[in-house]
Amino acid sequence: MLLLIVWIVVVVLALVVLGAIGYGVFGAAGRLGRELAAVERDVRPLLEQAQATSQSIARARASSNH
Repeated sequence: MLLLIVWIVVVVLALVVLGAIGYGVFGAAGRLGRELAAVERDVRPLLEQAQATSQSIARARASSNH
């Protein structure tokens, strides 16, 4: 009987530990997603500016070749 109680306690503790680990992992994944979205918002104008500059250079080269 005592062995059964010990096993139940072990299983409950294992589930609590696994739940805490899962909560931490999913929380970290959510934070990572928010950070990536913020970085994309910050970098998007720079990327658009670089693309516009690249296109204007390509147009200038194309017009000077004619």
